[in-house]
Formats: sequence, structure tokens, C-alpha cells
Amino acid sequence: MIYYLIASILIAVTALFARTKRAVLAAGILFYAVQIAAAGLLLWGGLYDTTSAAFFTFDALGTLFYLLLVVVSMYVFGHSEAYLQGEDLRSYRLYFALLMLLTTAIAGAYFANNLAVTWIFLEATTLCSAGIIYHRRTAQALEAAWKYVFVCSTGIAMAYLGILLLAAATQCESLDYEAVAAAAAGGNALYLKTAFLLILCGYSCKIELFPLYTVGIDANFAAPSPASALISTGLVNAGFLAILRVYKVLAATEVFPWVRSVLLVVGILSLVIGALFLRRTNNYKRFLSYSTVENMGIAAIGLGIGGVGVWAAVFHVVCHTLVKSSLFLQMAVVRQVYNGYRINRIGDYIRINRVGAVGLLTGMVVLLAFPPSPLFVSELMILKQVITDRNWWLVAALLLLMCIVIYSFCMRMIRLCYQPNQDELHPSKVDRTLSWSALTLLLAAIVVGVWQPGALERLIAEIASL
Repeated sequence: MIYYLIASILIAVTALFARTKRAVLAAGILFYAVQIAAAGLLLWGGLYDTTSAAFFTFDALGTLFYLLLVVVSMYVFGHSEAYLQGEDLRSYRLYFALLMLLTTAIAGAYFANNLAVTWIFLEATTLCSAGIIYHRRTAQALEAAWKYVFVCSTGIAMAYLGILLLAAATQCESLDYEAVAAAAAGGNALYLKTAFLLILCGYSCKIELFPLYTVGIDANFAAPSPASALISTGLVNAGFLAILRVYKVLAATEVFPWVRSVLLVVGILSLVIGALFLRRTNNYKRFLSYSTVENMGIAAIGLGIGGVGVWAAVFHVVCHTLVKSSLFLQMAVVRQVYNGYRINRIGDYIRINRVGAVGLLTGMVVLLAFPPSPLFVSELMILKQVITDRNWWLVAALLLLMCIVIYSFCMRMIRLCYQPNQDELHPSKVDRTLSWSALTLLLAAIVVGVWQPGALERLIAEIASL
């Protein structure tokens, strides 16, 4: 892992000081060659289920999400190159260097087997993301970047206090997840509860859950659309993994039922916020960001109900990664046409870019969990578990909120494709190749919904085991 980190960082630094755009692209190709090599070692090179440098373990959880990260990040890099045409060399190389560093930091958070190391890499993602958010150098981007740094740093500080309290509660000399889990059973219940609350609140700025979800909304809005695809999936997944690892640490303790209840409440609140703001927002990027809040709320509910819900939560996050990254990449093409994302003024997209419109409409259907969407599988499993537990109030709440989400999506996406346009059009700037490219991620998600490979099922089953 150390060699991976050194190689990735050095390549990113090389891109930062490159003298031409061609050199930046060459550095990017080399960077992703390293990522693919690492993925190959995980799958076939004997790296899986080993420990590196004492602080990193290549387990099922990290491996699954790292493979997703490599795929999404490669798409983001390719789409960014087209998105940034006409940018000056300084902005161009800074953006791609930060994109590589962000990918590296996320990978470090995925494989960290230590509470403190996870914390360090999540803090590193804050700095990388802030630079990307400020790429446009507008007053709005500056405000979003500073807000992101401030709120995320505050959240990370809260999580740090939670980690310290967790260490005090368990009286464990090591912050390795396994060591803390072994000692947690005899820990002080009040300390454990407080520690979990602090960690959950702190990392909610990364996972885009209640209460610090707003910073992710602003970040996705201000960042270039291809980068938003990575922030709203890869970075969100890093927060999810951090919470899931702490969740598993506390699984054998007396406070675990309380932990599940907290996640259930946070999940419901996030789902409520996502559903309501989907109706109010007038910007397509914010719209997709609130959809992330809604979907991560569903994942939190899955963890909260436990049982098969844990499997469903992990599967939901995996499939959400593919679908949401596809939609954000499609939005990058939308901006080429309309030079903005205003819901009430842009439309007639089906006539301008049929491929992109089909991608957005299909993505809407998949994200709303209509068969054969993979999200249908996860949400049905969660709903089935809730019915089995006879939580009828939760069943009613889930059905009502999902109806609001369905209505909001249908109204917004149909308006984009079919309503009369009121803004200036730039149809000559449409890059249908990018629309086709983003569509492949969506098709991959649909394939997973119809047929789950055995390897994927085994990985998720290993992750979900408590």
C-alpha cells in the first residue's frame, strides 16, 4: 500500500508541474495504469485478504469499493478532459492533479484498518475536494469551497473526539478495528453511545446524511459536473465505509440495538429531507445531490433494521455509485448545451441530444427502483425486512416518501427532455460520445440488477456478516 500511495502521489505531483496539456494527460494515463495494476493484484495477484504496513488491510469491503472507485474515476478523468477544453494550462493541470490526489485519498480511506488512519485520509479528501470545488474561481465557488473546508473540518474534529472517546471506553492501546471490536464488549455504554454519535455526526458531511448533509449539496453544485460524479459517489462511499466499520465494531456490544435505532432515525430524517427538497430545488445538480441524500438515507435505514438490511444497504450503495455517476456525467453534457442547470428554463433536450435524453430518462427509472433496476432489489429487501419486523409506521413512511421522490423525478426529468426551452442553446457543443460513455455505466447497473455475479454476492455477504 505504501508503494501505491507513493506512486500515485508522485504521478499527481508530476501532473501539477507538467509543461503541456499532453504531459498532463500522459500522467493521467500512467496514474490509471497504477490503479488498474493495483486492482489486478487484488483480484488475481494474491493481494486480497492481506495486511500492508500494519495500517491497511485489503478486505472485502475495501476491495469492492476500490474496484468501483477505479471505474468511476477513469470515467471522470475522460469526461473532465472534454469538459475542460479551452481552460488555461494552470487550471487544467491543477484540476487533474487534485483529481488524482482525491482518488488516492479515497482509496486510502477504503483500505485503512485503523480508526485514526481512516480519519487522516478522510481529512485529506477535504483538502483535495475543496480545490476542485473552487476550480471555476467564482465568488459562488469560493463560498462553497470555504464552507466545505469549515464544515468538514468541524465534522472531522467531532469524529476525532468520538475516536478518542471510543479508545477511552474500550481502554484499547491500539486503534485497529479488530482490536477495538474485541475490547468494546466490556466498554462503558455511555462512552460508546457518545462516541458513535460524534463519529456519525462528524462523518455525515462525507456520507451526505443528516445533520451535515448541506455541505455536500453545495460542493456538488459548485464543482465541475464530472468531478461531482466522483464526490457524490466515491467520496460518499468513503464516509459510508467509515460508518459501516464502526457499526461492525459495536455489533457485539450491549449498545448495538441503540446504534441501530440511531441509524434508523438518521436514515428516515435524511430520506425526508431528500424527498422534500427534491420538490423545491430549481437546479438539476442540486436535484441529483438531494437524491444522494435520499439514497444514503435508505442505506442508513438498511443498517438500522439489521439482518438482511445490511446486505441490502451495501448492495444499494454499490448500485447507486454506478447510476449516480452516470447521471452526473450526463449533466456535464447538459451544461454544454444550456450553459447552466436551471430547471424552469431549460428543456427540449430530447430533440437536441436524443442519446443523452434517453440516458437521463433511463437513469431516472433505474434510480427510482423500477424493475429491472438493481435498486429495486435492495429497496424491496429493506421493505420486506421492515414488514417482517411489523414496523407498520416505517412501512407507511417509506411508501409515502418514495411516492414523493417518484413524483419529483418524473416532473423534473420529463421537463428537461420535453418542455419548451427558454435559454440560449448551443447544440453544436453536444458531445454524443460522452453521452454514450456515461450510458455504459447505467447499463452496467441494469445488468447487476438482472444478474448478480457470484463473486459480487460473496463479497457483499462477507461484508454484511457481523
